[in-house]
Amino acid sequence: MKTKVKGRRNINKGGASGFVISISIHAAAFMLAGMLVVFNVTKKEEKKFVPPKPVDRPKMKLKKPRVKMKKSARPKSMRRIVTKVQKANMPEVQLPEMNIMGNGFDGDIGGFDIVSDISEMSVFGSEQSIGNDLEGVVYSLLHDRNGGTISMGPDQFRDILRKYILSGWKGSVLSKYYQSPKKIYSTHVMVPPVPTAIAPGIFGVQELEDYFLFIKYEGKLVHKEDIKFRFWGIGDAYIFVNVDGKEVLMSALAIHHSWFDWWSSTVGGDRTYVLGNQRMVIGDWIELKAGEPVDMKVLFGEWKGGEVAGMLLVEVEGEEYPISRSGGPLLPAFKMEEFSWDQLTEISKFLAEGECSLTNGPVFNDYYTAKISTPEPVAFGDAEPAVEEDIEPEPSTMRIWTTEKGRTIEAEYLSAVSGKVILKTIRGKQVKIPLGALAQDDREFVLLSNPPKLNINFSKSTKVRKFGDTYTGDAPPVRGSFYTFSASVEQISMRPYGLELTAEFYAIGEEVGGEKHILLDHTTSSFTLTRENNFIHEFSGREVEMLDYIISDERRGQRYGGYLVVIRDKRSEIIAYESSSENFFRNLDKFKNLQNGWYFDKDINRCLPTPPEARSDLREN
Repeated sequence: MKTKVKGRRNINKGGASGFVISISIHAAAFMLAGMLVVFNVTKKEEKKFVPPKPVDRPKMKLKKPRVKMKKSARPKSMRRIVTKVQKANMPEVQLPEMNIMGNGFDGDIGGFDIVSDISEMSVFGSEQSIGNDLEGVVYSLLHDRNGGTISMGPDQFRDILRKYILSGWKGSVLSKYYQSPKKIYSTHVMVPPVPTAIAPGIFGVQELEDYFLFIKYEGKLVHKEDIKFRFWGIGDAYIFVNVDGKEVLMSALAIHHSWFDWWSSTVGGDRTYVLGNQRMVIGDWIELKAGEPVDMKVLFGEWKGGEVAGMLLVEVEGEEYPISRSGGPLLPAFKMEEFSWDQLTEISKFLAEGECSLTNGPVFNDYYTAKISTPEPVAFGDAEPAVEEDIEPEPSTMRIWTTEKGRTIEAEYLSAVSGKVILKTIRGKQVKIPLGALAQDDREFVLLSNPPKLNINFSKSTKVRKFGDTYTGDAPPVRGSFYTFSASVEQISMRPYGLELTAEFYAIGEEVGGEKHILLDHTTSSFTLTRENNFIHEFSGREVEMLDYIISDERRGQRYGGYLVVIRDKRSEIIAYESSSENFFRNLDKFKNLQNGWYFDKDINRCLPTPPEARSDLREN
């Protein structure tokens, strides 16, 4: 008889079930691990980049962009300049040797360095056209259109000019020769004798040689009414004037006049009266109908360097004129617009007095223009008339003070000591309040009432300008320097300030051969003196060129003459200044009316430059 053991059947049954469950769990685990391994090991095949087939595209030739860079030189270390200084003459300058030829102009123009745009008025004109003017360009027959050198001599130069004029001024005759990329516009032909070395720089090629070159102007000649007139003029070394396709005037030095024998003046009295450095040639009569423009071309220049000049005066039929310095008629200058102050300034630098009139005569345009009024400068030694002024009572020094907690007190400010503000009430009692306890506006009032002590320095840096070679190989009688003026302001007091200040300086020049002053540069700068900038602020102005030259044995030009530096607080009140002349500071309000490049007298009134002496060595021609 078999004995049944309790629980064994249950145990056996349970063991089989657990085994099945165990197998299932392990199987699931193996499957999961396999999937993980597959996902982790299997890598997606990378796609290889296949470049597209090249596409033919039209090619464009790109020009190298021109970027105008303003060159600036770091000023030399600042030094203290006392109020009274001696006037120093311009030192002798040793011109460095320079290679003027480059590798060609950018943009396939040719081989000289191009300087910055003409931005100021010159005796040749300006870069701005008013529509009714002559467009000018300078040609050099020493170079081809790409800047390469061409062998050239006086006879060859003469023959090219002759061929050009006799061809009817065809541009193809000059197409192979270099012409300046800069254009200049003028409403007159009034270029008194100037050093030829100056001319190329005005047209943007400073280092161009000063020989075998000329300047050509083209435009329209028109008058608002019927007019019959003729030109009187001179050219150094030559001038040609063509109106409506016909030569109406030609002049050259006596030694060259026979070279241009196809035109001569038909008027008696030719080459009798002086203008500049020659005796004038009288042109043919010209008739214009009201409002009908005709072509006008003018060409003048130099072949061996020295001086260049081109001047045209106008004689209107039937008009009577005063007597000039040389005994002839005092004729007006040819002009297409009334002369501005800037134009009169540039012409007066080189033109002797009493040889022509710059303020009278016809204006060749087809509209009516009013004369530009010019201020009358105060004569030397004359006192300005007294002006009666209303006397205003002094403002009350009492003000309402407010603390940060809103409490107020009416009192007068006395001083600030050791971080405390001392006030005086209406009753005369002194009150001390910590500066930090006051409201922001009141704290600022205290700071403005206690401006910092400042050290002001003015300095200048220079670099020499190189002029082109002359025909003889001698150095041209012109020296030039580019000046950059700078000022520094340093806080030397220990008390914190931290409010914005404004500094401005006036750099002042003097005439060489005259007594007038010139405003060279006026620059303004705002700043705050802080620990981050070491309580120092430095600023500089624009680059200014000054020339020193000899013409007709007379030294002319400009030189450095002094300065004025003024510091103002945020209320525009002056808190410090430094000047080479107390007269400059006394006339600060008048300086505000001046612009860079203006001439002024000792009373700081705008005036014209001192004209040169009349020629005493005038060559017979």
